Amino acid sequence: MTVNGWLQIGIFLALVLAVTKPLGIFMARVFNREHTFMDRALRPIERLLYRLTGVDEHHEMRWTEYAFAMLLFSAVSMLVLYLLQRVQGFLPLNPQKLAAVPPDLAFNTAASFTTNTNWQAYVPETTMSYLTQMAGLAYHNFASAAVGIALAIAFIRGIARREKETIGNFWVDLVRCSLWVLLPACLLGALLLVWQGVPQNLKPYDTVRLVEPQQVQVSDPDGKLVTQTVTDQMIAQGPVASQEIIKEWGTNGGGFFNANSAHPFENPTPLSNFIEMFCIFAISAGLTYTLGRMTGSPKHGWAVWAAMAILFLAGVSTGYWAEGRGNPLLAGVDQHASALQAGGNMEGKEVRFGIANTVLFATATTDASCGAVNGIFGGVGAGMYGILIFVILSVFIAGLMVGRTPEYLGKKIEAYDVKMAMLAILIFPLTILVLAGISSIYGFGTSSIANPGPHGLSEILYAFTSGTGNNGSAFGGLNANTHWYNTAIGLSTLIGRFFIIIPMLAIAGNLARKKYVPPSLGTFPVTTPLFTVLLTGVIIIVGALTFFPALSLGPILEHLLMGAGKAF
Repeated sequence: MTVNGWLQIGIFLALVLAVTKPLGIFMARVFNREHTFMDRALRPIERLLYRLTGVDEHHEMRWTEYAFAMLLFSAVSMLVLYLLQRVQGFLPLNPQKLAAVPPDLAFNTAASFTTNTNWQAYVPETTMSYLTQMAGLAYHNFASAAVGIALAIAFIRGIARREKETIGNFWVDLVRCSLWVLLPACLLGALLLVWQGVPQNLKPYDTVRLVEPQQVQVSDPDGKLVTQTVTDQMIAQGPVASQEIIKEWGTNGGGFFNANSAHPFENPTPLSNFIEMFCIFAISAGLTYTLGRMTGSPKHGWAVWAAMAILFLAGVSTGYWAEGRGNPLLAGVDQHASALQAGGNMEGKEVRFGIANTVLFATATTDASCGAVNGIFGGVGAGMYGILIFVILSVFIAGLMVGRTPEYLGKKIEAYDVKMAMLAILIFPLTILVLAGISSIYGFGTSSIANPGPHGLSEILYAFTSGTGNNGSAFGGLNANTHWYNTAIGLSTLIGRFFIIIPMLAIAGNLARKKYVPPSLGTFPVTTPLFTVLLTGVIIIVGALTFFPALSLGPILEHLLMGAGKAF
């Protein structure tokens, strides 16, 4: 660990803090349909879209109608992406003549990108055509992000409204999010990335001659290993910048290349690395201020932001300490000091960025449920409504402590709200632990593990946690491109996305109908540091109680064995 590394982490968080309020105000104005500086250019486009699709922009929806519209849009989008993959071999913009994607992999990818997970069980540059990348995957990067943000806004409206039966119009929220929030930023961001050296073209891949031919071993038709000399290398390219920026701004995470943001074409410079990290957190942070502004309690928005920041700092500090310390098995032992790996653990790190930036990127992308990698702010929208469910639970617990009916921003939190919140929270461990358990005891799951023992369990556990949590980042060592994992992880992404949305919208609809109750001496304030501590504690305790037994058999056990001299 170095002072420079901590300084970079501090500057990153300070810039995220600086953008939170202005971006939060802008999004509040967009979704409240107040005037913005973009209206002159975008309102005609918005009206034209409503006219072409028959949407009544003044129609308000109950939570059930809002949910149905969201599910219908997601189902049709998923089906279109599945079909596009299956017939890409017959479609244009396929200079490499890539064949159709197999059915199980096409299902997994369609489910993954529809749910903003972007789990990739394939090598993109050898699997997906340019048309599939642009019209399929990049489109879903916009659509799934817009859906997530729209749902977060609907939840916030439910909190803010009083004695109303409706929480907005899904189609209007979707369009306004796409036009005002996502597209302008991505147009500018893509140009910035092109300036930094990220490709944006439709050319066929280039084949170049290696400066030094390489000897590699491959299997012949009989299964025997033979040595071949490799003299040429194919260099993939394509419309990278346009997909790269939305994967970060929309916290999607799907890479144009297999190496994702560790690839020099996706992330060529320290500045591009910082831009991408900043984009991952920007909208998620801004939504906390949007929450405070739309509910009339800016201090509450900052309290939620503070809880997210505490969890982020805990993660990045632990990661930086561990990676900076390195692996004791690779260290020389000093008689007067602990065994430390000189220079820290550079395994898997990009030397252009170093340990601090790699850990910062990894923590940011995981906290934002993004999944992009370069070696709990939550995804756009999903992080906000996810933490608001924990807010409901925290307020309920606080009410039990003082023996009063819990209240949240003037709304009584009753049994129905708590039941829906618990349903949303419990679906995650149920899905993750059941599917991970099945994969750990049957051959169709264990045959994909590269490392046995606790490391293999960690690989399986991480895969289903990443899929169900709509994160999409991968733990190296597990071959997930099998019939079992493509199907199981695909289903887990759908469960993790939609089985939380339905109870969340039910809470929003129920809160919108309630009367405002003025705060009293017994009301637990949700704008203080004490509330931030309580919210953080509830999140940690729920996670610890749920996953500690599984973690103790996987990564915790592996860490203890590493200290005892055993590696996997």
